[in-house]
Amino acid sequence: MKLYNTTQGAIIEYQDKKFKADEPWDTLVNRDGLEAYLLMKVEHLSSLTDDEEEFLLSDENILPPIGKQEVWAAGVTYLQSRNARMEESETAASLYDLVYDAERPELFFKATAQRVSGHKGEVYIRKDSNWNVPEPELTLLISSSGEIQGYTIGNDMSSRSIEGENALYLPQAKIYEKCAGLGPCVFVTSAPFEGSSEIKLSIKRSGSEVFGGAITVSRMKRSLKELAGFLFRECDFPNGVFLMTGTCLVPPNDFTLNAGDVVEISIDGIGTLINTIAYHPKHK
Repeated sequence: MKLYNTTQGAIIEYQDKKFKADEPWDTLVNRDGLEAYLLMKVEHLSSLTDDEEEFLLSDENILPPIGKQEVWAAGVTYLQSRNARMEESETAASLYDLVYDAERPELFFKATAQRVSGHKGEVYIRKDSNWNVPEPELTLLISSSGEIQGYTIGNDMSSRSIEGENALYLPQAKIYEKCAGLGPCVFVTSAPFEGSSEIKLSIKRSGSEVFGGAITVSRMKRSLKELAGFLFRECDFPNGVFLMTGTCLVPPNDFTLNAGDVVEISIDGIGTLINTIAYHPKHK
């Protein structure tokens, strides 16, 4: 079962049929037992026609699957991520090595909804950074009670040169306008996410792939419930929250994104999130 957010409201997809929800996004998604609730809802809703589907889920109408939720992120959850972070910052190498093996994970605030782009939207690279990369991440939808209700695709944009200069610059490397992509939908399930599911990344420049890779979710060091549990230890999220769970797909150190590049991130069971790289309009 999948949920889409559109300019005309939430759309539920179930068994190849789509239904227009009759309640606002934030009310709809922030509940325990979300899958069972949606199954009950579709029994009383009429499925959309082909024309209605095409219109509501067009590039002009589809939105990132987020309302009043915050977006947080976890770092150094894969071995390759630890190695890459150590390489980008010699002064903080021991810091990243320690956090990979520590009991407590690295968690940081990533974005408010206004700084999130959806499917086919633009994500930005910083003008004051000469080393910018996407970070494809399985992203959790967690209810206000702290229970995982669904999954989406996240693009945790990162300015590696800024973070590499000093680990204390992490907020500037991670948090800025259009610093995150989410979408295209939320995959809603009460079952644990399959560890064998692949996360795939493809970066295209002028139509040709300049970087590609794939990794399974099972390569993550920490469990999804563990990450969610640490996030909720001392924080309340009255509207629920999204949590990016870290990446293992890291382009080589001599690679940086250019404006106009197209980033495609696919995760089995969820779909494909496509974002185009751009600078903030103030720099155009």
